[in-house]
Amino acid sequence: MIDQARPVALLLARVAVGAVFLVHGYQKFATMGIAGTTQFFQSAGVPLPGVAAPVVAVLEVVGGLALILGAALPVAGALLALDMLGAVVFVHGQNGFAAGEGGYEFVLTLAAASLAVGFTGGGALALDTLLGRRRTPERAAA
Repeated sequence: MIDQARPVALLLARVAVGAVFLVHGYQKFATMGIAGTTQFFQSAGVPLPGVAAPVVAVLEVVGGLALILGAALPVAGALLALDMLGAVVFVHGQNGFAAGEGGYEFVLTLAAASLAVGFTGGGALALDTLLGRRRTPERAAA
């Protein structure tokens, strides 16, 4: 029963985490704008904010789509986790753990979820698996 549920659970996790990143990246373009994101990054002490802002925005949009589609999962998962570690270091770390107080609870969860999704094969309908690019534990045992 658990082996049958695992691919669906990974699909749901992949889509949920990917959607969060996609929306956050989109907001950096549409809501804040790259100029506003750059200004925020500068105020937070992010190095090279003029470069970091568009890179992070693109990473979150493309990485979010990659998670949703199940494509290049180890790369997308690792890069999104690094993105969130940057958010801990430059924005949320000094506010403690609780997300309600601006802390790192949420971004730490996103980092861990990105790694988990990125390195578990992605579950049902993952492009990596469908195109035979990734060996899942089930395929490796066969």
